[in-house]
This record gives sequence, structure tokens and C-alpha cells, in this order.
Amino acid sequence: LISGKAYVYDKNGKAKKSEIPADMLDLVETEKENLIENIAEADDNLIERYLEGEELTEEDLRTALRKGTLARTFVPVVAGSATANIGIDLLMDLIVTALPSPNDHGAKIGSDPVAKNELQRAPDPGAPFSAFVIKTLADPYAGRLTIFRVVSGTIGSDGTFYNSSKQVKERFNQLLTVNGKEQKPATGAGPGSIVAVAKLKETLTGDTLCDESEKIIYQCAEPLPSLISFAIAAKSKGDEDKIFISLSKLLEEDAALKLDRVSETKEILLSGLGQIHIETTVEKLKRKFNVEVVLNTPKVPYRETIKRKARVQGKHKKQTGGHGQYGDCWIQLEPLPRGKGFEFVDAIVGGAIPKTYIPAVEKGIIESSQKGILAGFLCVDFKATLDDGSFHAVDSSEMAFKIAGSLAFKKACEEAQPVLLEPIMNVTITTPEDFMGDIMGDLNGRRGKVLGMDNAGKNQIIKANVPMAEFLTYAPDLRSMTGGRGMYTMDFSHYDEVPAQIAEKIVEEVKKRND
Repeated sequence: LISGKAYVYDKNGKAKKSEIPADMLDLVETEKENLIENIAEADDNLIERYLEGEELTEEDLRTALRKGTLARTFVPVVAGSATANIGIDLLMDLIVTALPSPNDHGAKIGSDPVAKNELQRAPDPGAPFSAFVIKTLADPYAGRLTIFRVVSGTIGSDGTFYNSSKQVKERFNQLLTVNGKEQKPATGAGPGSIVAVAKLKETLTGDTLCDESEKIIYQCAEPLPSLISFAIAAKSKGDEDKIFISLSKLLEEDAALKLDRVSETKEILLSGLGQIHIETTVEKLKRKFNVEVVLNTPKVPYRETIKRKARVQGKHKKQTGGHGQYGDCWIQLEPLPRGKGFEFVDAIVGGAIPKTYIPAVEKGIIESSQKGILAGFLCVDFKATLDDGSFHAVDSSEMAFKIAGSLAFKKACEEAQPVLLEPIMNVTITTPEDFMGDIMGDLNGRRGKVLGMDNAGKNQIIKANVPMAEFLTYAPDLRSMTGGRGMYTMDFSHYDEVPAQIAEKIVEEVKKRND
């Protein structure tokens, strides 16, 4: 619009400048008028000349565009296609023309790694060297490639620098410039340059590099919270170890990815910013490391507990050819407040059970509680009091009392009204006001409990407690409801009892899966 020319691209992305087609002249004239009005707002002198009817030159417009962009009066938007290689050259020209150079930014603020006082580094080649790592690439053959932006000072083609984030020295043999897939040797770099080095051992994205004699550390932005998680499994048997190793390398590239092993569900969870983010990571796994995985909805880590007291006897008696097995204990099981875990009380008096066997009873209870009687989930928030029992001088052993404790626990749970617990999540949803009705209705349908609402400019913030089971695939649903304008964060709050009718379905599903 500024130059008044059309750019026609061939299939290789090469542009040819030509006159604007006749059928588009009126549209271009209208859009150019709008553009000039917006750009002129950045310069009072320019807007006066424009209102007086003076024709503004291309140079006037480019100067005002840069001035307004640097002042953040407006944000320029350009059309293009990365996949078809259309408009990329114009985007690069705009970056050079309108975006700030290191000198426009001024000094970057950091801090002393030891004294913690504030420090500044001007974008001056004569200042001490400092740089910020902006990207890490993992290559299965070439190893790790670390890309960083020089903030101050200069760096040569090889040498050492200090990683103030990790407090280690790193040596590099060659400085590189990265151009797409190509890497070319560089003789040196100064402020504003984006360069790379290969095979650093400790350095990762977000680290600060500097002179060891002039240490500084720049604050790294916190990674965005994960919005969706998938359980990943190897497509081919024997690839389980390769999955973990390969994903660990991709995590070095992408700080927004998270990898967790969940002991309760025996799953590996891959978490990211959305479904496309996870699917792209899976594609990268296959392309870079030749590892194929299957994505599944994660299992919910349910737990079990009891709601009332029960006192039972656990007796293990077995006679064999030689020594028999004998263990006899009485335990009282009672519920504890939510989140208190497990408590064991030794209330034996008069030596009914010898002291050496009491830890075995506790161990039997703990091991049995790992698989509750309802659906095999971990049993929590109960107190077990061992108050009576008997033993045999010859046939009693630690193993016999461990089995007795296990039998007593299972028997007591049956009488103590066992129930299922589910994880409840703290959810914060930010959305334009127009979609509030749909989101509130959807939360109610997911058994959510709204805790409060706040305003944030044109957006509304909803805070709620929602069962994890209802929120595992919320990201695409929220995107659909809000046209991609809503976002949410989620973290664990507490465990709460599952409604009876839903608990029955969960127990049935688990039993079918086990069968």
C-alpha cells in the first residue's frame, strides 16, 4: 500500500513487482487512505500536513511507521504464507524498516548472580560480553545446537564463556549463523546478533551467558502453564526407553512441554499448550528420532477412603509339615480428615503381640492399602489402631503377622463404608463477556462449582473447582465455544468424594478393563 505496487509470487517464492490490477485500484485507494490516517497519528506534524491536503511521500510514511511502531502506538500487520513462501521478503523488509534495533531498546536490565543487585548492559561492542539463550535444537546426529542473542560486547569464532544461570564454564569450537536448515561459520558477533554454537553440555533455553569476570544474569520468562495432557505409549514393543530419551531431548527445545511419570496410573504424561502442540511434538518424535507413539486420554488417579469406624480381627493360621504360620491381630479402622494420609497407632498392652511383630502388621496394612477393595485404587485418609491379638511361640513370624494385618485391613474396609475420591482442580478461565453464558452452562454440565468472577478489561475471569475427570479434554471445547479467544489454567486443589451413581460406573469400567 505504501509503495503502490503489486507483488506477484511464483511457485519458488520469487516476487515480481508490477502495477496494481485495474479491478483492485478503488479498493487499494480506500485501504491506503485508512493506512495513512493510522500512520500519521504517530507524528503530529505529519497529520497536520495530511489534513491540509499535502501529499505525503513514501519516505514520510515509512519514517512515521517506524516511529509509531517503536512507540507501540500501533502494531503493523502484513499478509503472507509461510508454506507457499509468499510475502516473506516483505516481512523481512518490514522488520528491518520498522522494528527496533538494539540501540533503540537501550540497556538491558539484569542482576548480579551473587549480590542480587540490579545491573545494566548497554548494546555496546565495547561493554562486557553477555547473551541470552533463546532456543535449543536437539539433533539425533549433530547433538544439541544452542542459539543465543548477543546483548552486549562481542564474541569470537571460538573460546569459552560463563553460564551464570548454571554457574559453569562452557567451551565452544565454532560460532555459527543459522539460516533455515543451513549453518555457516561466523568470525564473530556483536550486540543484536543471533548466533549459535553446538554441543554445549549444560546450557539450555533461558540461560544467560557472559564473561566470567563480569557476571550478570537476565531473568527468563516463566513457561506458560500446560493446558492439556495425553498419556503416551510406544506403538512398537521395546520402544519405551527410546520414548523417554527422545522426549527428554525435545523438552530441551521446548520449555512449554512437560513430561511426568504417574506412579498411581503407571502412565507417562506429555503435557503442552494444546492439542496441536502435542500432535506437533509427536510428529517431531517420528521425524527426528524415528519413534512412533500412541496418544491416549490420561487415566484419572482416583483414590479410596472410608466413612465410618470398623473393628475387626485378622487371623492367619496355616499348618504345614514343619513349623506352621500363625498371626492374629485386632485393628480398628477410622476415617481421618481429607488430606491427612495414613496414621498407625500401636495400642497393644500386656504383650498380646510381641513388639517385634507390630511393624509387620503395619506393613501388611500399608501394602494392602495400595490397592483398595472397591476398584484397586490407593486407599488414603484413615487411621489404623492395633489394640489386641495373640501369637504362638513357635509358629508366629513377621510374615504371618504381615498377612494378618493385610487380611484385617481388607475386612475392615468392607465394613467401614468405602467410597471413591476424585481429584478436584482449581480452574481459572479468561473469556470475552459474550461467551459467559455458554461457559457457565458448560461448567455446570461438568459438575463444576463456580467460586467467583472478576473483570479484566474487556474479558471476564471465572474461578471454579471442577473434577479432573470432566476437564481432561477442555482445551478444544473452550476453543470451540469462544472461537479461540478463551484461555484457561488448571492446577490441583484437593480430593473429594465421587457421587454414588458415577462411582458405580467407574468401578464397573475398572472391573471390565481388568477382566
